[in-house]
Amino acid sequence: MEILINSDNEVKMDQAGKDYFRAELQDSLKRFEDYVTRFEVYFSDETSNKDTPGDQKCVIEARIKGRNAEIVTSHASAQKAAFDASIDKIRTVLDRVIDQQRGH
Repeated sequence: MEILINSDNEVKMDQAGKDYFRAELQDSLKRFEDYVTRFEVYFSDETSNKDTPGDQKCVIEARIKGRNAEIVTSHASAQKAAFDASIDKIRTVLDRVIDQQRGH
């Protein structure tokens, strides 16, 4: 399972930050590794240098074997909060999609 972490120019993200989010995603979504070929996470700051509540955006795209990609988006005041909310959303989507594939 491949995990890509990306950010726009307004988001300060070093390699340690990318490694942290990669490890968190892998731990949180490990049970889906047989169904998902790639996760792509994209962080952005929607108001650039302004300190606006809810301006941090996290998008997670999950590439599921034999299906179209599933995409979720979350906004929060901090990257970690937006990431955690997106993890919860993609987990719910993947549970539903995989249950459908199994015929439940």
